[in-house]
Amino acid sequence: MTPSRIHATLAAAVLLPSLLVACGDGSAAGDLTAQKLVWKACPAPSEAEGGGTPPSPPAGGGGSWQCATLEAPLDWNNPGGDTIGLALIRARASGAPAQRIGSLIFNFGGPGGSGVTTLPAFAADYTKLHTRYDLVSFDPRGVGRSAPVKCKTDAQLDEYFQQDATPDNAAERTQLVNRTKGFNAACEKNSQQILPHVRTTDAARDIDLMRQVLGDTKLHYFGISYGTELGGVYAHLFPKNVGRAVFDGVVDPTKTPEQSALGQARGFQHALDNFADDCTSKITECPIGDTPQDVKNRIAKLLADLDKKPIPGIFPRQLTQTAATNGIAQSLYSKDFWEYLTEGLEEAYDGDGRILMLLSDSMNGRNQNGEYSNLTAANVAINCADEKQRYTVDDVQRKVPEFRAASPLFGDFLAWGMISCTDWAVPGAAEHPDVSAPGSAPILVVGNTGDPATPYEGARRMVDALGKGVGVQLTYKGQGHGAYDSKNKCVQDAVNGYLLDGKVPTAGKVCS
Repeated sequence: MTPSRIHATLAAAVLLPSLLVACGDGSAAGDLTAQKLVWKACPAPSEAEGGGTPPSPPAGGGGSWQCATLEAPLDWNNPGGDTIGLALIRARASGAPAQRIGSLIFNFGGPGGSGVTTLPAFAADYTKLHTRYDLVSFDPRGVGRSAPVKCKTDAQLDEYFQQDATPDNAAERTQLVNRTKGFNAACEKNSQQILPHVRTTDAARDIDLMRQVLGDTKLHYFGISYGTELGGVYAHLFPKNVGRAVFDGVVDPTKTPEQSALGQARGFQHALDNFADDCTSKITECPIGDTPQDVKNRIAKLLADLDKKPIPGIFPRQLTQTAATNGIAQSLYSKDFWEYLTEGLEEAYDGDGRILMLLSDSMNGRNQNGEYSNLTAANVAINCADEKQRYTVDDVQRKVPEFRAASPLFGDFLAWGMISCTDWAVPGAAEHPDVSAPGSAPILVVGNTGDPATPYEGARRMVDALGKGVGVQLTYKGQGHGAYDSKNKCVQDAVNGYLLDGKVPTAGKVCS
């Protein structure tokens, strides 16, 4: 449940179009459906997954986490050819065996996020679901342990993320374009074999293979952020195989990359407005401004000052305008992070950029040892393989005023992020994903009115695109990216009621 795309620095929540091929409900890849998974104790996460220690046992029982590798075709157009290994993780259902429904497969978004590391981190949120489901997630192809896309080294990424992502003159524009070209060229050099095969349609076919190998007649699925796009693509390709599915933090499948970026500009600005209102409405004095507008004015001044002169961040790196904006965006993904944003801004005003730098590092997949996961590399690779559009510097310059009007703080960053795929080695596939799924079982689509990364209106458009009788919308009037992890009882009861008991909520239900 991470990044968004401020020039690929807001990498994990930006969610862009994908190619779709002919629909079908057939089985996957011949003999691969008969493979037997070998489940073992999970190792410590790899550097590409973010590093760390082996996962602790899930809360609420259910034994320990187990990991396995699923063999899948490298090229789904040639399923009998070379294969790749996809990393899986599961915790067996904790309740009585007779009550077990099957596997519940999670994708937490990105694209580029490691499900193998994310599921254990958030498993406590799904304790009730765990009573009747094996909780399952995976590293999608190109991510983590699953044939990871590799681009630059850790030291090179430190330098890359220090770049000025909002050029003010011709020289800065040239530098940004050259560094973006350099990043893309490194991806091609180091990951040439996998780059053509990381489209969302490839991942959807992997999930159907996974379903069969896990022994499930239907796919029970929980998709968050980009995971909703992946789920929609799956439903389009395999509508008859959909069981109980929930989409939370919903991607708008009708938008182009430009429209998605502009929507995110509005979404993050709206979240910042809510943060400023919240800080200044408390009984205690808001330490970063006297009024909501004062809070935003001071943030704008800080960023303008950092553009001219960075301040100390985490030695030896400095907090630049780009890193500070990245850190602010990261903190807007959840209301739980607002206190860290307040503290980070307060310290930055005093010349200490460490907290905002830590938030930025989290967005970029950098751990405290200076190692990067492959989150950004995979995010760019999947988006650029999916999206057909290629934007030029002239395109961006024409659009900057509109983006700036949508968000004085985030507009420029998101506008310039559109050049991320301009020189990508693999052609993009489609204008936007086809998620039409006639014949699918109902899919519960949960939209959050305060979501910065996947604005609320995307939920309605997903419902409409899925088709009549498929999408069922649930609205949460809240803050942050997604709704289920807000702990709102109304939302959780509705989602749990569907996944556990098959009770479809009334369409249009509102939780607050």
